[in-house]
Amino acid sequence: MNETSTSAADGPDEGASPFRDRLAFDLDVDICVVGAGLAGLTVAREAARLGASVAVLEGRQVGWNASGHHLGTVMPGFGLPMTDVIERVGLDDARELWALSREGADYVRATATEDLIPGIKASDGALEVSNVDAGEALISRLQTLAEDFATEVEGWQVDRVRSVLRTGRYFHGIYYPKAFQIDGRKYVHGLAALATRAGVRIFEETPVVSIDFSGVRKRIVTPTARLRANHIVLAGNIHLGAPLKRLSDTLLPVWRYAALTEPLGERLAETIAFPGSVIDSDGIDHFRVVDGDRLLWASPETTWDARPTRFGRAVQRRIATVFPQLGKVPIADTFGGAVGITVHGMPQIGQLRRGLWVASGFGRQGLNTSALAGQLIARSILWGDDRWRLFSPFELVWAGGTTGRVAGHFVSLWTRAASSAAGVLARYREGARAREQVREARLAEANLKAGTRGLAPRRPPPAAIRPVPPPAPRPVEDGEAPYPRASQESERISDGRM
Repeated sequence: MNETSTSAADGPDEGASPFRDRLAFDLDVDICVVGAGLAGLTVAREAARLGASVAVLEGRQVGWNASGHHLGTVMPGFGLPMTDVIERVGLDDARELWALSREGADYVRATATEDLIPGIKASDGALEVSNVDAGEALISRLQTLAEDFATEVEGWQVDRVRSVLRTGRYFHGIYYPKAFQIDGRKYVHGLAALATRAGVRIFEETPVVSIDFSGVRKRIVTPTARLRANHIVLAGNIHLGAPLKRLSDTLLPVWRYAALTEPLGERLAETIAFPGSVIDSDGIDHFRVVDGDRLLWASPETTWDARPTRFGRAVQRRIATVFPQLGKVPIADTFGGAVGITVHGMPQIGQLRRGLWVASGFGRQGLNTSALAGQLIARSILWGDDRWRLFSPFELVWAGGTTGRVAGHFVSLWTRAASSAAGVLARYREGARAREQVREARLAEANLKAGTRGLAPRRPPPAAIRPVPPPAPRPVEDGEAPYPRASQESERISDGRM
């Protein structure tokens, strides 16, 4: 399920990033992780817990990019629909991949507790809503998730969705009771603190200048020191830099921003009564209520960097479109980050060559995928777990460079336009059905007032009456008048009297 790479909360914490040391001396470790984001920190923590010596090199600060700027929704699945995954790898491997994604979600839940990370603000439930009336598709999706992947889900009809989201823009929904959301910024810094407690050494402001992959002991050069390691894990997303440009070129850079509103008071509770995350099945909307009366809403994607304030206005317009009763809400803050999206839509997890590992491509994925990548790679290095091979069919593919970014931009525009058109058509059909029902109800009421229940049933015509033939004339005898018993009326007429 899509995880929007946008920031979740109430600004940076004071002292949230205590890892200020640069690598200023030569160092030998078992594992070197490049990138202090969610995936890199998970690899480092798990490897240290399994007994390895680990160093993390970060060119800027812990969680400075997408890992520290997301809505914090955690649920199983991937960015690629499972029907496409099944088509690519088969049902059995798709089930194993889904099980890994669920393990990733369970890892985040076990880590994101108030005991381990105070102030994490975990809450349950996520609702995936549809822009169109997709009842049959909903049933098919529920059957796939429940029967093939043993996932607890509930199908919500239109009335139930609109009872908690008071807008006519959404129809059916799928409710994930086991999904949850957390304060994403606190999570990434809390994960770094937990890794440090496990023995990981984190060095900020330490970019990688070059890497020598040859030999058993790989060599990494930084501006101020050198480092040697048996294994190197590349977890730097699109910011790996010139030494790893070929790997970065397999990712399409995508920026997504989010806006956090000012407190909206009771009118927000009257409009949105769902406590968890709401995700549009077309990937257009992603929002949730935070701090009781503030709305956190993600903007559309863009393949070009831009000022966050520009997207704050876009989010403001989108909120007014979906929930017009809220009006033009005041925006308190906007923030965002860049992620890397793969051509095939799945994350990059596995071994590139002996001792060189990759954990990247988490755009449109989720916190669960970065967690599963960290667990899987640490166990693969130290335990020989080879389940990373399940991701082998999703190989590294060049993302197209500048041409790919332009194409991705127009594809995104077309997707949003198609979704909008489909939604307009669905709402028009719904309105037409409602108007027809009103017309029929008024007609029935008019008939009732007129003393009838409607048009009276047609009765068959009465049976035809056969004419009785006149009696045969009696023969006239000699001397007898032809009409011996003429009526008085006939006599009057013949006499000319009235």
